[in-house]
Amino acid sequence: MQPIQYSSSTKLLVIVNCGSGSNDKDATVATIERVLTEVGRAHEIMLIDDPSRIDSKIEETIARARAENAAVVVAGGDGTINGAAQAILGSGCAFGALPQGTFNYFGRWHGIPLEIEAATRALLTAEVQPAQVGFVNDRIFLINASVGLYPQLLEDREAFKKRHGRGQLKALISGIATLIRREHRPLQITLEADGASQTVPAVTLFVGNNPLQMRQVGIPLDRAVDAGRLAAVRLRPVGTLEFLWLTVRGMVGKLGEEANVASFSFRRMTVRTSRTPGKPVKVAIDGEIMWLRGPLEFRVADEPLWALLPPPGTAEPPK
Repeated sequence: MQPIQYSSSTKLLVIVNCGSGSNDKDATVATIERVLTEVGRAHEIMLIDDPSRIDSKIEETIARARAENAAVVVAGGDGTINGAAQAILGSGCAFGALPQGTFNYFGRWHGIPLEIEAATRALLTAEVQPAQVGFVNDRIFLINASVGLYPQLLEDREAFKKRHGRGQLKALISGIATLIRREHRPLQITLEADGASQTVPAVTLFVGNNPLQMRQVGIPLDRAVDAGRLAAVRLRPVGTLEFLWLTVRGMVGKLGEEANVASFSFRRMTVRTSRTPGKPVKVAIDGEIMWLRGPLEFRVADEPLWALLPPPGTAEPPK
């Protein structure tokens, strides 16, 4: 389905997840309101304070957007942006994002400013452009999806964040603490992709859909991901010290040079794990933990997400 007709006068329905991101919600809302009002842009801002209401509020907003020929804009972290994109994909609505999270890979790759005022002003000149979407079973991912140790790292990071606050350094400290104190048993996974099948051990399997993230950790598949494929990264079973070393190598962009790291690109892949057949598998999707029934089917979506992005050539290079 093609997106609805969009122009610089299209009304913006802005959803602000008050529980997402590190910015003060009142300041965030005030900035969005001021910027859009100054230029006379038709808009409405909706606040979500109750996490259990996020999905229903997004669905209500999409229905309104379709009826009013409006665009849906979401202010929040990668997880909130993912939830909105899941509902918007295939709806015919244009989708805008105001990144408010810790890492903001979606916004950074697509040139959306991280500062709320600059991001809101960028909406005023944005164009509807296609953004690639990945699927694992019936759940989409814009950044990554993974099984094994990585979901546990994210789960512990969320608990650490609630006690000590947000920030990339704090996220790193949380990850190191998890590696030191937890026993991580490797999985036996069967990978079926591009007509080939192999059963291999892995401490974690990471599937990426964001070229910037691949580039930053040193996995040479960013061009493949930007050309209609997904990137699979398998970490072979290693001890705690070796895993810490791999973490450091990823931080300096050298992960792909390590012998215990295997990577390849694909369009569709089936993953079967050694966990009890039929039982749900813990999967991390864009920073959120979910339980999905195996086997896991990873694929590139048949249609893109129609996103409001800075015009080509106008955004700063992603960092």
